[in-house]
Amino acid sequence: MKNNKLIVGIISVILGLLAGALLMTLIGNNPFTGYTYLFKGGLMSIERVGNTLATATPIILTGLSVAFAFKTGLFNIGASGQMLMGGLFATAIALTLNLPKAVMLPIIILASMIGGGIWGIVPGYLKAKFNVHEVVATIMMNWIAYWIVYYTIPAYFKGQSLETESRLIPEYSSLKLGWLTELFNGSYINLGFFIAVIVVIIISVILNRTVTGFRMKATGFNKDAALYSGMNVNQNIVLSMVIAGALSGLAGATFYVGYASNMQIGILPTAGFDGIAVALLGANNPYGALAGAIFFGLLHSGKGFMSAMTDIPPEIGDTIIATIIYFSAVSVLIERGLNKLTLKLKEKK
Repeated sequence: MKNNKLIVGIISVILGLLAGALLMTLIGNNPFTGYTYLFKGGLMSIERVGNTLATATPIILTGLSVAFAFKTGLFNIGASGQMLMGGLFATAIALTLNLPKAVMLPIIILASMIGGGIWGIVPGYLKAKFNVHEVVATIMMNWIAYWIVYYTIPAYFKGQSLETESRLIPEYSSLKLGWLTELFNGSYINLGFFIAVIVVIIISVILNRTVTGFRMKATGFNKDAALYSGMNVNQNIVLSMVIAGALSGLAGATFYVGYASNMQIGILPTAGFDGIAVALLGANNPYGALAGAIFFGLLHSGKGFMSAMTDIPPEIGDTIIATIIYFSAVSVLIERGLNKLTLKLKEKK
């Protein structure tokens, strides 16, 4: 079954790349040249590798958030809003306190997780108490977060020149580390990537090696059976959404005080939606989400270079990503097709 999921993910990527190749051909470009520059753009130097990993970092965490919710029977489509609230909490701490970096960073990370976790409580509680579908609740929470950030940043953290941006994150509050930036020749990579990898391992252990993880998965698999066996189902649902929200909130910290230098208003981060695709592509496995996010980081990082070196517009890169998302979403059909093919091959033997 695990092998099937892996094969389905690989087929989704291949189909997405083939669709991109077809588009490049239709607009009069050589797809081999296009893909060569696309992958070169993400990997041709240590700086570009660093940028690829930096781009992938928030997607790793939002993908992990969505995968965690899926594993516990919930569909967290609110990763963007949770990421915004995590980013707002992180930015607020970064621009308010003035402490040594070693003290600031743990506080910022914790604050971002609290911000995202709080944003997960509401849909979790509505689901547990009133059976309000979490898709509806999390979409609403996305836009509430959007407007809270929209009014809070200009009111309390406005930049010196633009009202649409916060003040610059000071060096002692940034997840960027001087030695790490120098190691990757000035790339955007920051401490967030390493935190994300550690969190992937922790979530994998929670899901597969702890009683709490088993209870949350059991609740998602069959709520009635979990209730009958004496589990606190409502508590498990709320806890699942809080953990999923905290992961997306952490993604906000890695982006707004790591990758970026300030927080802008009027933008719902796409990393939240990329996280859904990454979770699907990775078969809701934490390590699968990690691999999927790095691949998406490569596509995002390389599409600009491809566009600069050829006549292929950067929108082709977005189209490839969208196509992969589409094929990931219909992975059940691909899996059924594989099963039919396997049966036919067995019958021939």
